[in-house]
Amino acid sequence: QVLLVESGGGSVQAGGSLRLSCVAYGDTYCTHDMNWYRQAPGKEREFVSAVDSDGGASYADSVKGRFTTSQDNAKNTVYLQMNDLNPEDTAMYYCNSPYCPAYWGQGTQVTVSS
Repeated sequence: QVLLVESGGGSVQAGGSLRLSCVAYGDTYCTHDMNWYRQAPGKEREFVSAVDSDGGASYADSVKGRFTTSQDNAKNTVYLQMNDLNPEDTAMYYCNSPYCPAYWGQGTQVTVSS
């Protein structure tokens, strides 16, 4: 089993920054590749970013150039640095592994005011 714990969310004004963290516990053999997703009220969950075990990353077009994902394998932790936030980034943010997709954390709320 895998336990994912997200943290680092908060309330910021437009143009601000936040750094999210996701720590994996348990069977972490499947968490070396990790994705970030977000879900805004009344909307479907959407892909934000992905990072693989070699540090390669990909991003949704809506966050490209503003968000950066990275990971520390020794700490079983993946990060999402979010810069130049705008109100459209307001959502609950979740991490998830494509190799053990059944496990989701509780999420961390990001709220951006204009």
